[in-house]
Amino acid sequence: MDLKKHIRDIQDFPKPGIGFKDITTLLINPEAMKEALNQFVDLAKGKGITKVVSMESRGFFFGPMIALEINAGFIPVRKPGKLPAETIAQEYALEYGTDTLEIHKDAIQKGDKVLIHDDVLATGGTAEAVVKLVEAAGGEVVQLDFIIDLTFLNGIDKLEGYQVNSLVQY
Repeated sequence: MDLKKHIRDIQDFPKPGIGFKDITTLLINPEAMKEALNQFVDLAKGKGITKVVSMESRGFFFGPMIALEINAGFIPVRKPGKLPAETIAQEYALEYGTDTLEIHKDAIQKGDKVLIHDDVLATGGTAEAVVKLVEAAGGEVVQLDFIIDLTFLNGIDKLEGYQVNSLVQY
């Protein structure tokens, strides 16, 4: 199945000049959603992954499903102040300024083998920040999986040395 056919382009969203890749059209099609899930599970099989880490909010669509299918725990990565227990934080650069992501301090144990999942790999800043969080907590990043890689933004450059997979490339 060509998953790209199930991703809608929205021009000038969220601001003029941006071409947004909308995955909600993939999510409303059960066959496309199942195909994407199956591809993610196949990428993770046999790697001993113990935790799946996903970023809010679109990473939460597939992250928990992947975790269930490979018998791993799921860890949400959130913006500051959204998680109830003690957290560790990682700041990262944006085009103008910085942002911060957090995970629960006790979510990853030393030696956990971690799959990081998100919807889109763009500039790589968010994914790089999550790699740093996972490693600071004692986890080993096994791979990073994305629905979409916007290859023209070269986000993969920030993830050099890590296994990076995407189902669709633009």
